[in-house]
Amino acid sequence: MATAPPQKTPLYFYRSLGGKEPVREWLKSLAEGDRRTVGLDLMRAQWRWPVGMPLCRAMGQGLWEIRTDLPSNRIARVLICQHEGDLVALHGFIKKSQKTPDDELALARRRQKELKS
Repeated sequence: MATAPPQKTPLYFYRSLGGKEPVREWLKSLAEGDRRTVGLDLMRAQWRWPVGMPLCRAMGQGLWEIRTDLPSNRIARVLICQHEGDLVALHGFIKKSQKTPDDELALARRRQKELKS
């Protein structure tokens, strides 16, 4: 019995009420190599969703982080959620400590809540 080909889960960037796309703007601010690496990890998540470690980690309450080691020896995270069957990139940042900062999580959760309303 043949298996169905993999399906790509659509991924969108969060858009504020004012029309800004903060994750897209953050990506554009990265060096080209870093931007390409984050983009490849986002694409991997789309094609393999749902995917676990080491690429994605559940952060609770429907929030996931895409984990990327950058060529510039930094660590990037993109916080995503699933909304109406699609993935939405809510927030992106460079990680500077072992633990994901509470304010980064809080910002992503506010945006996630805004999507649901």
